[in-house]
Amino acid sequence: MSEPARRPKVLFLCIYNSARSQMAEGLLRALFGDRYEACSAGASPAGLNAWAVKAMAEIGIDISDQYSKSVDVFAGGDFDYVVTVCGADQKCPAFRGEAKRLHWDIADPGEKAGVDTMASFRETRDDLKRRIERAFGAAGIRKLQAEKSKGKALG
Repeated sequence: MSEPARRPKVLFLCIYNSARSQMAEGLLRALFGDRYEACSAGASPAGLNAWAVKAMAEIGIDISDQYSKSVDVFAGGDFDYVVTVCGADQKCPAFRGEAKRLHWDIADPGEKAGVDTMASFRETRDDLKRRIERAFGAAGIRKLQAEKSKGKALG
């Protein structure tokens, strides 16, 4: 009897691993957990953001058991994809390894001035969901696999 195929591993990175990367981890797990293994980490872990938990709960995804982790925890990890989800004005953490990289320019929902906090987290959640569906859904995975076989950098 053969072993089941290994699911590709995806690591989402941001600065604090408190909101964006945590929501992305939960979304990938909920949408495509049968196809991918999802993880998240940050450069300066700051604890799980309660607004992120609430925004995800609104769409039926419970991330309350997730916790902030340092990118160092995954040093030397065997990831297929590393997705940075930092805003243009932020320095995303680096990850050394052979993984294909994607960068999604997403502002920190807790730092948007003049915007209702819950609305900001909902907007970020919905943006992440669209991006995950495009990148890791059926059409997206065919594109990623084609680019991977050509050795093309992902962006």
